[in-house]
Amino acid sequence: MFQNQTNRRRVVVFGDQSQRRKHRPDYILLLLCVVFLVIGLIIIYAISPALIAQSQVSENYYISKQLIAVGLAVVTFLIMANTPVNFWKRAQMPLIIIASASALAVRLFGEKVNGAYRWIQIGGISFQSVELIKFALLIWLAAFLTNQIKSGKPLDAKQVFRTLLIVLIIVGIVVAKLQSDLGSTGVIVAMMAAMCFVAGLPLRRVALFGGIIVLGAVLLIATSSYRRDRFLTFMHPERDCQSTGYQACQALIAVGSGGMFGKGLAHSVQAYGYLPEAANDSIFAIYSEKFGFIGVVVLLCLFAVFFTRMKNIMERSPDNFTRLLVTGILAWLSTQTLINIGAMVGLLPLKGITLPFISYGGTSILFVTAGVGLVFNISRYTTYTAGISTERSRNEDTRLRRGDGRPHHAYLSRRA
Repeated sequence: MFQNQTNRRRVVVFGDQSQRRKHRPDYILLLLCVVFLVIGLIIIYAISPALIAQSQVSENYYISKQLIAVGLAVVTFLIMANTPVNFWKRAQMPLIIIASASALAVRLFGEKVNGAYRWIQIGGISFQSVELIKFALLIWLAAFLTNQIKSGKPLDAKQVFRTLLIVLIIVGIVVAKLQSDLGSTGVIVAMMAAMCFVAGLPLRRVALFGGIIVLGAVLLIATSSYRRDRFLTFMHPERDCQSTGYQACQALIAVGSGGMFGKGLAHSVQAYGYLPEAANDSIFAIYSEKFGFIGVVVLLCLFAVFFTRMKNIMERSPDNFTRLLVTGILAWLSTQTLINIGAMVGLLPLKGITLPFISYGGTSILFVTAGVGLVFNISRYTTYTAGISTERSRNEDTRLRRGDGRPHHAYLSRRA
């Protein structure tokens, strides 16, 4: 679809929103979502005895909380799948205000865990504000970029870049600095970069944006002993497997001990206090221990199909706003999956990022499922072709050219 012609990308034009036709949604996407949630429940149930032995809670504590989280996620999915997408466009500012208030509340009233303020207790339930921040930024950026394109003028790269730079600084202060969550900051940056690229921000601007991010990450690592230790551990985890490299070494042991077919559901060793955060950040290592190489390949294939379905929906979205939404959600979930799995197999530093759908934790499951519900909703209105005919394409290229011969936008039409 996105073929380079004379060093530029083809413009794709979609029909007007009023001409959308509702059709059968992508039930395969829904089925895969259910499969991931079931896998997570199975693993949590299997390692519950090990978790209970360490925390001295009731017998059904962990599986009960996970079942409640999944139940709430199902309700959230249904709400997102049946709420008109344009409602979220109108609700962008209330979402930003609520997300900002939640971030402030976490810093003022949240509990400090492992040197970070990331959670706040609400009625006995832990809430992680960064998940709401991701969702609010997703809606705002999709609406912002859509409005820039809708103006009928060439995309003002300087204005977009300045606005995003301000937002990025705020995210860096709130998420990376105050909440000490560099991993989630990386996910947010990847989401923003993907949406800007699809919206037609010039590659040199995206590259400059990436360079600023890398410089900021280096500064954050250099000014924090905690992050320096994690980075050095990533480079050489075997040097200190009893201290800073403990989790990385134990994760590799769990992944390797699964062998070809795994140890089975009832024979986990690493979950009994050896591998930290076995139900959360390290759940992929536990999965590998239980299901082995074959199970890992199956899971990776399921994720590949899942993200491919989302990509297809993104390419066939009916308008600019929905296209950018699906792009952001795809970047969000795929980046989070990549960081989590990469950290468990020693390809990336440990960042405290959950595995979508599968890790224990209500907030993550709730917002991940909300994002998929939004994509499922959009899949009802996708077009049947990803592009336009050759003759129409040539006409649109000619119509959209400016006086200097360059097209206005890379991927999106000027109609929202």
